[in-house]
Amino acid sequence: MAVSGLFAAVRAAPGPWQRVACVAAGFRCRCPGKSYAVGPAHSQPTFGFLLDIDGVLVRGHRVIPAALKAFHRLVNAQGKLRVPVVFVTNAGNILQHDKAQELSALLGFKVEPDQVILSHSPMKLFSQYHGKRMIVSGQGPLVENAQVLGFKNVVTVDELRMAFPVLDMVDLQRRPKTTPLPRNDFPAIEGVLLLGEPVRWETSLQLIMDVLLSNGNPGTGLATAPYPHLPVLASNMDLLWMAEAKMPRFGHGTFLLCLETIYRKVTGKELRYKGLMGKPSILTYQYAEELIRRQAERRGWAAPIQKLYAVGDNPMSDVYGANLFNQYLQMAKHEGAEELGTSGLLKQRPSATQSCASILVCTGVYSPKVPGSTEPAQGGEEPPFHGHRDFSFSPGLIEASHIVNDVDEAVQLVFHKEGWAL
Repeated sequence: MAVSGLFAAVRAAPGPWQRVACVAAGFRCRCPGKSYAVGPAHSQPTFGFLLDIDGVLVRGHRVIPAALKAFHRLVNAQGKLRVPVVFVTNAGNILQHDKAQELSALLGFKVEPDQVILSHSPMKLFSQYHGKRMIVSGQGPLVENAQVLGFKNVVTVDELRMAFPVLDMVDLQRRPKTTPLPRNDFPAIEGVLLLGEPVRWETSLQLIMDVLLSNGNPGTGLATAPYPHLPVLASNMDLLWMAEAKMPRFGHGTFLLCLETIYRKVTGKELRYKGLMGKPSILTYQYAEELIRRQAERRGWAAPIQKLYAVGDNPMSDVYGANLFNQYLQMAKHEGAEELGTSGLLKQRPSATQSCASILVCTGVYSPKVPGSTEPAQGGEEPPFHGHRDFSFSPGLIEASHIVNDVDEAVQLVFHKEGWAL
């Protein structure tokens, strides 16, 4: 099965999504680089946008000029969006409210916090772990982000390092000069929460491994590593992301790859996730679909939102995820939403969404050597698979429905397809 690893995304849930097909629907459009004929304006949208941020709207802290043009089309004279828009990013080292403010300043119109989905936002649904004592890894406002998600008892890697100084031994300057007394008053850790890439990878990798191998008691040691291990929840599987540098940078998916490889090397077993979210997880797209619906209701748009257009720069997260969600929607139409089920975590009303088209832009991770081409560059060889271990490679799923130069052309394309005025 081409998506045999899909349920790593929501391992706490049932498994009906395993029957999702593995050949992407839709047709491709070579970067057109042109405007489209103006059609009649509509006041009741039946479609919405899921917009990636890094590589689509911004590069690092610089807005991409095409994004400003795109929102000139998307926002009306009153400064309101003409269609529902949700920003779906795999970033997670910032608070949702702060990300909305950042986007507002960059794009020149008011972005509400509930229009922003961070990679870890769907962790709000994993309430069975919210009361557990979790070690949290990442950077930025870690504890505050974890609390916003519902986790009530978290310990940072730095707090664990301070409690057990002898665990962090890579940096010679940080090694304790004397051997501290062992302590037995530190409550056991009950799970691992990975919100994004940390700063000191070696420290986080070491201490997370200590927690897993000691069953949550890193000040002690066990003769045999427990398996199954403590629950692990992770967000953002991106191997690479695009900032100001000419070449892509390591993402949290690279950190996860390191942790998984070390765990397997040490124990001989696979690291397993109770929840793995962010794009391309179907759960993230269901979450986004629900926010689109609520946004339309709040604006008084009575017509159901039937089509979603997901715009991104990363074939392995944005395109794969949108195509996977589109496959899920097609299966739901044929077999019924109740039979297919959802994650068991997200209690949605019956969905009106009929399709989710993937639109790939050329301003970020994806940058073809030959404009408009997605073919492998070397003698027909398959490109390397940059996706997460638990998502199997399927060429059809990384084939975008449309390829355009930038987000402004993506908006023009969609408005043309929907018969909307530019």
